[in-house]
Amino acid sequence: MINIKREGVFCPLSLRKGYMDQNNSSFREKVEAIVAQIPKGRVMTYGQIAALCGNARAARIVGGIAHFGDPSLPWHRVVNRKGGLAAGYPGGRNAHKKHLEMEGIRFNDDNFIQDFDNILWFPKML
Repeated sequence: MINIKREGVFCPLSLRKGYMDQNNSSFREKVEAIVAQIPKGRVMTYGQIAALCGNARAARIVGGIAHFGDPSLPWHRVVNRKGGLAAGYPGGRNAHKKHLEMEGIRFNDDNFIQDFDNILWFPKML
């Protein structure tokens, strides 16, 4: 992967130029389509989204897309594989937690989602 520096942050070239896969469809578009489907009160993981988009090892790319992506999408519904919050979320982990709590998601004392396995959402079809 090629990285370029953007305002002090390394941004994978694929996020800037719209990496095209063999099906001539952008990875970013697939990620955004999945995130748009996550219902209120449910979450998905970065790795889960990456795998559904065809590259199970691209969880960090999904995180980069979330960081630089369309702000109208429900990025707050994307968490790490343990149900933890994103430090890079606008406003930090506290803001991430607040947005999820507004949808009825509860957290333990360590700021991980309670009952994570039941809150985790899997799309029926892509």
